[in-house]
Amino acid sequence: MRTKANLQLINALRETARRLNNGADYNWCHMGRCNCGHLAQTITRMSPAEIHERALMKAGDWTNQTLEYCTATGYTIDHIIETMIEMGLTKDDIVHIERLSDQRVLQRIELDRRIGMDHKKREDVVLYMNTFASLLEDELIANTPDPSSLLETAVSKNKSDSSRKASERIVEKVPAI
Repeated sequence: MRTKANLQLINALRETARRLNNGADYNWCHMGRCNCGHLAQTITRMSPAEIHERALMKAGDWTNQTLEYCTATGYTIDHIIETMIEMGLTKDDIVHIERLSDQRVLQRIELDRRIGMDHKKREDVVLYMNTFASLLEDELIANTPDPSSLLETAVSKNKSDSSRKASERIVEKVPAI
């Protein structure tokens, strides 16, 4: 399953990176203040304490909990993960964000910078999230049709609809034999 690139997700990644860059409390060992915890804050608008409390109801870190994610369990952390998936992330994305490990993202970061990255360092998380957002922007642009082709399609559809309606009016006026 691939990430569903969309503006809402891109904005959530950028907003999370901005908050972290501006000094939001960061603690990789806290489920509400780590990499995924911060993104979950942005997406769900829950506090770090609320996220952490829900996460502690189930064993493991974000990686374990995401891999064991199931909507039928009733665990509230699964509802948070579900909200993140509904935003367009995949389970793999969530695991990669926690560890800064998606090769598609890392390949966009200069080699000398990438080699020294640490998933527990705020500045590396900021770089990763901004790079991931840029990757999704590029995918969104690449998959968005050219506006002129959309206009041509609409005009041609409108012409065929008009021709069909004109034909229907003529048929209505011709008496049955």
